[in-house]
Amino acid sequence: MLPGHHEGMTDATPPLQPPVGPVGLGLATRVLITLAAASITIAGMAAAKEIIGPIVLSIVLVIIAHPVRAILERRGWARWAATTAVIVVVYLILLALGVLLVTALAQFARLVSESADAFKAQATALTDWIGTLGLSSSQTEALTGAVDPSAFFGVALSLAESTLSSLTVVVLVFAYPLFMAADAAYIAPLFARFRDSHAHVIAALAGYAHGVRQYMIVNAIFGLIVAVLDGLILWALGIPGAFIWAVLAFITNFIPNIGFVIGVIPPAVMALVTGGWGLALIVLAVYCIVNVTLQVLVQPRFVAVAVSLGFTITFASVIFWSFVLGPLGALLAVPLTLLLKLLLLDADPRGTWARSLSGDRTPEEEPREPESEDAESPLPESHPAA
Repeated sequence: MLPGHHEGMTDATPPLQPPVGPVGLGLATRVLITLAAASITIAGMAAAKEIIGPIVLSIVLVIIAHPVRAILERRGWARWAATTAVIVVVYLILLALGVLLVTALAQFARLVSESADAFKAQATALTDWIGTLGLSSSQTEALTGAVDPSAFFGVALSLAESTLSSLTVVVLVFAYPLFMAADAAYIAPLFARFRDSHAHVIAALAGYAHGVRQYMIVNAIFGLIVAVLDGLILWALGIPGAFIWAVLAFITNFIPNIGFVIGVIPPAVMALVTGGWGLALIVLAVYCIVNVTLQVLVQPRFVAVAVSLGFTITFASVIFWSFVLGPLGALLAVPLTLLLKLLLLDADPRGTWARSLSGDRTPEEEPREPESEDAESPLPESHPAA
């Protein structure tokens, strides 16, 4: 018998071939390449945040105003007239927000200058109290520097002024909607043309526009309610700058989860400086009653109808987009995350399971009450081996 031959094996029998493994890169390599590409993309977005932020804001504003076009065209308006109306609506929104911000900043600057002595007195009293704790001088200076009210308001004022003083951002925010509104006139014919061949992508785009529009409108309505209630209560309590803190409450209502915390700190600090700890605690209690009731118990029920995102993803999106795009990223965290979800999941018919993980729930996937112990177990009983 020849070497390498086995009994029953003839010369015509082909030799055994080693098993062929999967062709391509391994899983670990693909993960590393994906992470590297994502890191480069994020770094590029952070470097171009002064361009990307206004673009996203313009997209959101045009989406909000786009239903005006459909209403006017159904009434017989020409396409150019409907486009002009959309642009006017967008600019009116921008002008209203600009007037609110400029007025609030002007009052804020005057408030800081008028309350400078109260800030210093409160900081001195706080320093003396911390000194009684037996800490070293360096530790005392670190603590008083971290909680110094004047330093806090100074940083807030400089950030607000730098945001409004950026000529590039202002020009882009007013220029982009002009072109986007004109291009949006061709969206409906384009969707009708490719509805059969790209139905899934068109449905994802329509769902994104509807979700963003509903989310921003619901947040604006609840933000206005919260701002009015907070402003009236602060005015009744005699807190200086009630209008400023009402505007801040309206803006921070667009920041999920942590917006309430950001909005309550400045008026509480102002109450502490002007009226002591008692007034500050009253402000905190009022904000907790009003804002938590509306923003935590009522508003999420309406937002959930428009946005199918899990709580963890929503909270993480605020941190992530703030890191990438700055304060504007925090305000637009949910629309940006919905856009990312559209590009990666919604437009892919195979991404059903991933959409469920992101928070897109069906009635069958809603959490259920645990069954009683007497209920029959869905797992088969194990029997000992014979």
